[in-house]
Amino acid sequence: MSKNILAFIFILVTALPLAAQLQDDQSRIDRGEDRNVLYRNEGTFGVYIHTHGGLGLSYRRGQHVSGTRKRMLEIEAQNFKHPKEVKTVNPVYDNAKGFVYGKLNSFLILRPGVGFQNTLYQKGDKKSVEIRMSYFLGADLTFAKPTYLEVIYKRGALETPTIATERYVPGTYNDTVSNVYGKASFFRGIEKTTIHPGLYAKLAFSFEYADRYNRIKAIETGAVVDAYPWELPMMAHQKNQQFYVQLYLKMIWGKKWF
Repeated sequence: MSKNILAFIFILVTALPLAAQLQDDQSRIDRGEDRNVLYRNEGTFGVYIHTHGGLGLSYRRGQHVSGTRKRMLEIEAQNFKHPKEVKTVNPVYDNAKGFVYGKLNSFLILRPGVGFQNTLYQKGDKKSVEIRMSYFLGADLTFAKPTYLEVIYKRGALETPTIATERYVPGTYNDTVSNVYGKASFFRGIEKTTIHPGLYAKLAFSFEYADRYNRIKAIETGAVVDAYPWELPMMAHQKNQQFYVQLYLKMIWGKKWF
Protein backbone atom coordinates (compact mmCIF):
# COMPACT_ATOMS: atom_id res chain seq x y z
CA MET A 1 0.00 0.00 0.00
CA SER A 2 2.79 2.41 0.92
CA LYS A 3 4.57 1.62 -2.38
CA ASN A 4 1.46 2.62 -4.32
CA ILE A 5 1.23 5.87 -2.39
CA LEU A 6 4.88 6.65 -3.05
CA ALA A 7 4.47 5.86 -6.76
CA PHE A 8 1.44 8.14 -6.96
CA ILE A 9 3.33 10.97 -5.23
CA PHE A 10 6.29 10.48 -7.60
CA ILE A 11 4.07 10.62 -10.68
CA LEU A 12 2.26 13.68 -9.34
CA VAL A 13 5.52 15.51 -8.56
CA THR A 14 7.01 14.80 -11.99
CA ALA A 15 3.78 15.47 -13.94
CA LEU A 16 3.01 18.88 -12.45
CA PRO A 17 6.06 20.67 -13.96
CA LEU A 18 5.40 18.98 -17.31
CA ALA A 19 1.76 20.08 -17.27
CA ALA A 20 2.81 23.60 -16.33
CA GLN A 21 5.34 23.63 -19.19
CA LEU A 22 2.71 22.42 -21.68
CA GLN A 23 0.28 25.06 -20.45
CA ASP A 24 2.93 27.75 -20.81
CA ASP A 25 3.78 26.54 -24.35
CA GLN A 26 0.11 26.63 -25.33
CA SER A 27 -0.24 30.11 -23.85
CA ARG A 28 2.73 31.32 -25.91
CA ILE A 29 1.15 29.85 -29.04
CA ASP A 30 -2.19 31.50 -28.28
CA ARG A 31 -0.43 34.85 -27.84
CA GLY A 32 1.51 34.37 -31.08
CA GLU A 33 4.91 34.45 -29.38
CA ASP A 34 6.29 31.10 -30.63
CA ARG A 35 8.06 31.50 -33.99
CA ASN A 36 8.50 27.72 -34.42
CA VAL A 37 4.77 27.19 -35.01
CA LEU A 38 3.38 26.90 -38.56
CA TYR A 39 -0.10 28.40 -38.83
CA ARG A 40 -1.63 26.73 -41.87
CA ASN A 41 -4.36 29.32 -42.55
CA GLU A 42 -4.58 33.09 -42.79
CA GLY A 43 -7.10 35.76 -43.73
CA THR A 44 -6.28 39.39 -44.52
CA PHE A 45 -8.05 42.64 -45.35
CA GLY A 46 -6.36 45.37 -47.39
CA VAL A 47 -6.84 49.01 -48.40
CA TYR A 48 -4.85 50.44 -51.30
CA ILE A 49 -4.29 53.42 -53.54
CA HIS A 50 -3.56 52.96 -57.23
CA THR A 51 -2.39 54.87 -60.27
CA HIS A 52 -5.81 54.80 -61.98
CA GLY A 53 -7.07 57.50 -59.68
CA GLY A 54 -8.66 56.07 -56.60
CA LEU A 55 -8.94 53.55 -53.78
CA GLY A 56 -9.46 49.82 -53.54
CA LEU A 57 -10.40 47.17 -50.98
CA SER A 58 -9.26 43.55 -50.92
CA TYR A 59 -9.72 40.30 -49.02
CA ARG A 60 -7.42 37.27 -49.19
CA ARG A 61 -7.58 33.75 -47.84
CA GLY A 62 -4.33 31.79 -47.73
CA GLN A 63 -3.27 28.24 -46.88
CA HIS A 64 0.22 26.77 -46.64
CA VAL A 65 1.15 24.11 -49.18
CA SER A 66 4.72 24.02 -47.81
CA GLY A 67 6.67 25.83 -45.13
CA THR A 68 7.39 28.84 -47.35
CA ARG A 69 4.63 28.68 -49.96
CA LYS A 70 0.90 29.49 -49.72
CA ARG A 71 -2.02 29.05 -52.04
CA MET A 72 -4.05 32.28 -52.12
CA LEU A 73 -7.58 33.30 -53.06
CA GLU A 74 -8.38 37.00 -53.37
CA ILE A 75 -11.14 39.38 -54.31
CA GLU A 76 -10.66 43.10 -54.90
CA ALA A 77 -12.98 46.02 -55.58
CA GLN A 78 -11.83 49.40 -56.86
CA ASN A 79 -12.82 52.36 -58.98
CA PHE A 80 -11.14 52.91 -62.33
CA LYS A 81 -10.56 56.22 -64.11
CA HIS A 82 -9.22 57.28 -67.48
CA PRO A 83 -5.91 59.20 -67.17
CA LYS A 84 -7.39 62.10 -69.17
CA GLU A 85 -10.28 62.74 -66.77
CA VAL A 86 -10.30 66.42 -65.73
CA LYS A 87 -13.08 68.04 -63.71
CA THR A 88 -14.74 71.01 -65.44
CA VAL A 89 -17.17 73.69 -64.19
CA ASN A 90 -19.47 75.80 -66.35
CA PRO A 91 -18.08 79.34 -65.88
CA VAL A 92 -21.40 81.05 -66.68
CA TYR A 93 -23.20 79.97 -63.48
CA ASP A 94 -21.82 80.66 -59.99
CA ASN A 95 -23.39 77.59 -58.40
CA ALA A 96 -22.63 75.18 -61.23
CA LYS A 97 -21.46 71.69 -60.21
CA GLY A 98 -18.29 70.03 -61.40
CA PHE A 99 -18.32 67.28 -64.02
CA VAL A 100 -15.81 65.48 -66.24
CA TYR A 101 -16.22 66.60 -69.82
CA GLY A 102 -16.40 63.66 -72.23
CA LYS A 103 -16.80 60.97 -69.56
CA LEU A 104 -18.99 58.18 -70.90
CA ASN A 105 -19.14 55.87 -67.89
CA SER A 106 -18.05 55.44 -64.28
CA PHE A 107 -16.23 52.15 -63.65
CA LEU A 108 -16.04 49.73 -60.75
CA ILE A 109 -13.86 46.62 -61.03
CA LEU A 110 -14.24 43.35 -59.13
CA ARG A 111 -11.24 41.03 -59.39
CA PRO A 112 -11.66 37.46 -58.10
CA GLY A 113 -8.40 35.57 -58.51
CA VAL A 114 -6.10 32.74 -57.41
CA GLY A 115 -2.37 32.71 -56.89
CA PHE A 116 0.60 31.78 -54.74
CA GLN A 117 2.74 33.58 -52.19
CA ASN A 118 6.38 32.62 -51.62
CA THR A 119 8.43 33.69 -48.61
CA LEU A 120 11.75 35.13 -49.80
CA TYR A 121 13.09 36.04 -46.34
CA GLN A 122 11.66 34.69 -43.09
CA LYS A 123 11.53 36.57 -39.82
CA GLY A 124 14.45 35.96 -37.48
CA ASP A 125 12.49 37.39 -34.56
CA LYS A 126 9.28 39.35 -34.02
CA LYS A 127 11.06 42.68 -34.54
CA SER A 128 12.29 41.77 -38.01
CA VAL A 129 10.54 41.95 -41.40
CA GLU A 130 9.42 39.06 -43.60
CA ILE A 131 9.67 39.60 -47.37
CA ARG A 132 7.18 37.81 -49.61
CA MET A 133 6.43 37.64 -53.34
CA SER A 134 2.93 36.96 -54.70
CA TYR A 135 1.45 36.42 -58.12
CA PHE A 136 -2.20 36.10 -59.15
CA LEU A 137 -4.36 35.40 -62.18
CA GLY A 138 -8.07 36.00 -62.34
CA ALA A 139 -11.12 37.61 -63.89
CA ASP A 140 -12.09 41.25 -64.31
CA LEU A 141 -15.77 41.99 -63.80
CA THR A 142 -15.93 45.65 -64.80
CA PHE A 143 -19.19 47.50 -64.16
CA ALA A 144 -19.81 50.56 -66.35
CA LYS A 145 -22.49 53.03 -65.21
CA PRO A 146 -23.44 55.67 -67.80
CA THR A 147 -22.76 59.33 -67.05
CA TYR A 148 -25.82 61.52 -66.52
CA LEU A 149 -25.69 65.32 -66.57
CA GLU A 150 -27.92 68.21 -65.53
CA VAL A 151 -28.37 70.13 -68.78
CA ILE A 152 -29.51 73.75 -69.14
CA TYR A 153 -32.18 74.63 -71.71
CA LYS A 154 -33.10 78.21 -72.67
CA ARG A 155 -36.23 78.85 -74.74
CA GLY A 156 -35.77 82.62 -74.95
CA ALA A 157 -33.58 85.41 -73.65
CA LEU A 158 -36.13 86.49 -71.01
CA GLU A 159 -37.29 83.06 -69.88
CA THR A 160 -35.86 81.30 -66.84
CA PRO A 161 -33.59 78.45 -67.92
CA THR A 162 -34.80 74.93 -67.14
CA ILE A 163 -32.60 72.03 -66.09
CA ALA A 164 -33.13 68.51 -67.42
CA THR A 165 -31.26 65.38 -66.35
CA GLU A 166 -30.15 63.26 -69.27
CA ARG A 167 -27.50 60.79 -70.33
CA TYR A 168 -24.34 62.25 -71.80
CA VAL A 169 -24.12 61.57 -75.55
CA PRO A 170 -21.11 62.76 -77.58
CA GLY A 171 -21.92 65.12 -80.46
CA THR A 172 -25.27 66.25 -79.05
CA TYR A 173 -26.48 69.38 -77.24
CA ASN A 174 -25.12 68.15 -73.88
CA ASP A 175 -21.63 67.72 -75.35
CA THR A 176 -20.96 71.46 -74.90
CA VAL A 177 -19.61 72.71 -71.57
CA SER A 178 -21.72 75.91 -71.61
CA ASN A 179 -24.91 73.81 -71.82
CA VAL A 180 -24.13 71.68 -68.76
CA TYR A 181 -24.99 72.74 -65.22
CA GLY A 182 -23.15 69.81 -63.65
CA LYS A 183 -23.05 66.12 -62.94
CA ALA A 184 -26.31 64.40 -61.94
CA SER A 185 -26.69 62.08 -58.96
CA PHE A 186 -24.44 59.01 -59.14
CA PHE A 187 -27.47 56.74 -58.81
CA ARG A 188 -29.17 58.22 -61.88
CA GLY A 189 -28.96 55.60 -64.63
CA ILE A 190 -27.60 52.87 -62.37
CA GLU A 191 -30.14 50.44 -63.86
CA LYS A 192 -28.38 50.85 -67.22
CA THR A 193 -25.07 49.52 -65.85
CA THR A 194 -23.32 47.04 -68.13
CA ILE A 195 -20.60 44.46 -67.36
CA HIS A 196 -17.36 44.20 -69.35
CA PRO A 197 -15.49 40.93 -68.64
CA GLY A 198 -11.72 40.66 -68.82
CA LEU A 199 -8.66 39.05 -67.27
CA TYR A 200 -5.97 40.32 -64.91
CA ALA A 201 -2.46 39.33 -63.83
CA LYS A 202 -0.64 40.64 -60.76
CA LEU A 203 2.88 40.56 -59.35
CA ALA A 204 3.46 41.91 -55.84
CA PHE A 205 6.04 42.15 -53.05
CA SER A 206 4.99 42.55 -49.43
CA PHE A 207 6.84 43.36 -46.21
CA GLU A 208 5.24 41.80 -43.11
CA TYR A 209 6.17 43.39 -39.75
CA ALA A 210 3.62 42.23 -37.12
CA ASP A 211 5.04 41.79 -33.60
CA ARG A 212 3.12 38.53 -33.13
CA TYR A 213 3.49 35.42 -35.26
CA ASN A 214 -0.28 34.79 -35.43
CA ARG A 215 -1.01 38.33 -36.69
CA ILE A 216 -0.35 39.98 -40.04
CA LYS A 217 0.59 43.59 -40.67
CA ALA A 218 2.16 44.29 -44.04
CA ILE A 219 2.87 46.86 -46.71
CA GLU A 220 2.49 45.59 -50.27
CA THR A 221 3.39 47.13 -53.59
CA GLY A 222 2.90 45.68 -57.02
CA ALA A 223 1.65 45.93 -60.59
CA VAL A 224 -1.60 44.75 -62.19
CA VAL A 225 -2.32 44.25 -65.89
CA ASP A 226 -5.99 44.32 -66.92
CA ALA A 227 -6.87 42.97 -70.39
CA TYR A 228 -10.21 43.21 -72.22
CA PRO A 229 -11.41 41.82 -75.57
CA TRP A 230 -12.38 45.35 -76.67
CA GLU A 231 -11.73 48.96 -75.71
CA LEU A 232 -13.54 50.11 -72.57
CA PRO A 233 -15.97 52.99 -73.26
CA MET A 234 -14.41 55.38 -70.77
CA MET A 235 -14.09 58.73 -72.56
CA ALA A 236 -15.33 60.48 -75.67
CA HIS A 237 -12.79 62.50 -77.67
CA GLN A 238 -9.93 60.50 -76.09
CA LYS A 239 -8.16 57.24 -76.90
CA ASN A 240 -9.61 54.28 -75.01
CA GLN A 241 -7.66 51.06 -74.53
CA GLN A 242 -7.99 47.30 -74.15
CA PHE A 243 -4.97 46.92 -71.86
CA TYR A 244 -4.20 48.84 -68.68
CA VAL A 245 -1.17 48.70 -66.37
CA GLN A 246 -1.69 49.81 -62.77
CA LEU A 247 0.72 50.27 -59.86
CA TYR A 248 -0.54 50.21 -56.29
CA LEU A 249 0.45 50.53 -52.63
CA LYS A 250 -1.53 48.54 -50.06
CA MET A 251 -1.82 48.28 -46.27
CA ILE A 252 -2.74 44.79 -45.04
CA TRP A 253 -4.06 43.50 -41.70
CA GLY A 254 -5.03 39.96 -40.76
CA LYS A 255 -4.54 36.90 -38.60
CA LYS A 256 -3.32 33.31 -38.81
CA TRP A 257 -4.76 30.14 -37.35
CA PHE A 258 -4.37 26.36 -37.46
